[in-house]
Amino acid sequence: MFYSIKELVQQAELDFQGNVAELMITTEFELTGREREEVILLMERNLEVMKASVELGLSEKKSRSGLTGGDAAKLDHYIKKGKTLSDFTVLSAARNAIAVNEHNAKMGLVCATPTAGSAGCLPAVLTAAIQKLDLTHEQQLDFLFAAGAFGLVIANNASISGAEGGCQAEVGSASAMSAAALTLAAGGTPYQASQAIAFVIKNMLGLICDPVAGLVEVPCVKRNAMGASFAFIAADMALAGIESKIPVDEVIDAMYQVGSSLPTAFRETAEGGLAATPTGRRLQKEIFGE
Repeated sequence: MFYSIKELVQQAELDFQGNVAELMITTEFELTGREREEVILLMERNLEVMKASVELGLSEKKSRSGLTGGDAAKLDHYIKKGKTLSDFTVLSAARNAIAVNEHNAKMGLVCATPTAGSAGCLPAVLTAAIQKLDLTHEQQLDFLFAAGAFGLVIANNASISGAEGGCQAEVGSASAMSAAALTLAAGGTPYQASQAIAFVIKNMLGLICDPVAGLVEVPCVKRNAMGASFAFIAADMALAGIESKIPVDEVIDAMYQVGSSLPTAFRETAEGGLAATPTGRRLQKEIFGE
């Protein structure tokens, strides 16, 4: 078992030849008693749900509230025109993240990674990476196990809850997990993966949770798209050999301290931020009445 990113990296390199996925499978057995075959089968199901949520989310239908829906399809059409400013892979990840969260807003089945509100980042980065890196099925599962390992440390030492730590804890954690797994999938080391986590979390420190009308739609859907994009940049920075001046475990500790200091209005209560704007209040009344 590991209790910090530093311990995770050391154990993966010393005992598992750098294979974070195998370390996570072993840890899952220690924590739950599940045998390897069962653990892999459960992750197979998660992978299946993630891929389906991307495909199903590309429809142009609106959510029940009417706040979201159709933006993934718009971005898909834009990408297919071939005149984008951003790289195809990064834009594909952004599109897929929007798709997953729009699917969630329509009451579709998603895999909380680590939460439903941040469920778009990881499957978006994974599906884009599958195309970019031609990942095998086994490598796709390794991607998810590795993300889970790093996410476990973040959850235990900071938070993955918007109500507890703001959106930095939700989309921030999801993007960081994605960046770490992506770094490994591209041939990086566990240490480089840890640096990718530091880059993402440092960039998202202080991000509040301010859902309009209390629904996980605005600004959540688009934040997932940005989180997926950040994951690619962070992974590239780590693979380039760039290092964080602040150790990653200290960055995670800082995220906990910042989240704990956020006023209640900025922690999923819909009482501050975008939710408290005139338009945000108007939309709430239109959806739920006075």
